[in-house]
Amino acid sequence: MAEVFDRVLRNGTVVNQSGQAVTDLGIVGGRIAHIGSIAPDAAGEVIDCTGLTILPGVIDSQVHFREPGPTHKEDLETGSRAAVLGGVTTVFEMPNTDPLTTSEEALADKVARGRNRMHCDFAFWVGGTRDNAPHVAELERLPGAAGIKVFMGSSTGSLLLEDDAGVREILRRTRRRAAFHSEDEYRLRERMGERIANDPASHPVWRDVVAALQSTQRLVRIARETGARIHVLHISTAEEIAYLADHKDYATCEATPHHLTMSDADYARLGTLLQMNPPVRSAAHRDGIWQGIASGVVDVLGSDHAPHTLEEKAKPYPASPSGMTGVQTLVPIMLDHVAQGRLSLSRFVDLTSAGPQRIFGLAGKGRIAVGYDADLTIVDLKRRETIRNGWIGSRSQWTPYDGVSVTGWPVGTFVRGAKVMWEGELVEAARGAPARFVECLPRG
Repeated sequence: MAEVFDRVLRNGTVVNQSGQAVTDLGIVGGRIAHIGSIAPDAAGEVIDCTGLTILPGVIDSQVHFREPGPTHKEDLETGSRAAVLGGVTTVFEMPNTDPLTTSEEALADKVARGRNRMHCDFAFWVGGTRDNAPHVAELERLPGAAGIKVFMGSSTGSLLLEDDAGVREILRRTRRRAAFHSEDEYRLRERMGERIANDPASHPVWRDVVAALQSTQRLVRIARETGARIHVLHISTAEEIAYLADHKDYATCEATPHHLTMSDADYARLGTLLQMNPPVRSAAHRDGIWQGIASGVVDVLGSDHAPHTLEEKAKPYPASPSGMTGVQTLVPIMLDHVAQGRLSLSRFVDLTSAGPQRIFGLAGKGRIAVGYDADLTIVDLKRRETIRNGWIGSRSQWTPYDGVSVTGWPVGTFVRGAKVMWEGELVEAARGAPARFVECLPRG
């Protein structure tokens, strides 16, 4: 044990692989150096965590921070600011920027933009296309790459690979787990007439259950043919949960807070603010996704943070863009589900830290354990707060949860030992760095 620690977090309830216990954490050089009682004179700085719960740093593996491109909505600094204000320590950012993140040069540009400017650590998904399919094995192993992401259904931006042959070419070459927006583009095109002007409640009628399930079935079939590992993003249907339960050998999947919290009944109140791809659906589908949480079919939570300005969202449907903020509200919304008894705290930890570490192979993150990065999300499980637009750090400055009261609140965010957020304030300068992945570590 080090004689003097850089920082000691004292007397917090630590949640890790051993369960939960009130103890101290010692940090040296950005890593966890000791778990257990620490002498009062053995710390350069002591942070009293009495009454607080210390979780492994929350990892949000699906965010859209819009840079480069339409940075009037968001950029890497503002999006990461929102992340750490909400207790998130690492994000995986999506490739549908402008220009698209589909080349080594575009990825390197994003990494350079994020380093020491983003407030949290980061990785960037590389978009899979027909043009770069021959190179995905190299692209997915580049520094800062989270892996390959494919849009099988059109969404914000111009990335699209809708046909089986194109998907097969990507999966034949991948060695890491590839992520997919799984909606059947052919069916979406056929059903565009189902959209009703000025009625966002018709969004899930257009982008229906069949479009999601049919695409996911196609995707799993191709994964089996090629022996590839796949990750299905933002599951929105009970049918997909039931189907994926039989295909966990090849497929992992993600659920989002909005699909777990809201339903189509909320279109009357929120209108286009609720508009997402894939859509928020009926309460029966919401319940089906919760069943996927309970049964272990769902592997991770991701916010699908996808901001647009309120002016853009106010356009009449279907001219209104799909997307909402979410990275900052992931922790409080899901902790409220913990408080309501719908989700255990240990399962929340599995979905937001251990799960992402396990399926994506993050190195040094996802656990509170000696030798791991001191990425920590510190929360008050009893604190009652009301989410307001004014709290939102995103450049778009709104949330569909405005006015929603929750129990459970992020108090502090530590990234590699740095106290970047405490009690709603940014405390230290941005020091974000690329996350590392076990499959991409350099060889000695």
